[in-house]
Amino acid sequence: MAITIEETPNPNARKFTTDSLIFQGDGSVSVMPGQTSEYDIMNQLMELEGVDNVFGFQNFITVNRLPDADWDVLTPKVEGVLTEFGY
Repeated sequence: MAITIEETPNPNARKFTTDSLIFQGDGSVSVMPGQTSEYDIMNQLMELEGVDNVFGFQNFITVNRLPDADWDVLTPKVEGVLTEFGY
């Protein structure tokens, strides 16, 4: 499976797109600090050090980092979670 990583206009957000659906239907999923989701993948991403919040829709997840988090450290961890879930 392939994961594409894209910069966004927000320097604290990156979009991780897979070649298969992560979320079924037309609804989006977001998790803010202190919240949990029915989707384990979102909860595991929120547990990563440096992640502020996550947003998902169909085949992508946007990860927002804390301002002091380093993308060079965080990006491989996010990819690891996606890979662990088969994406």
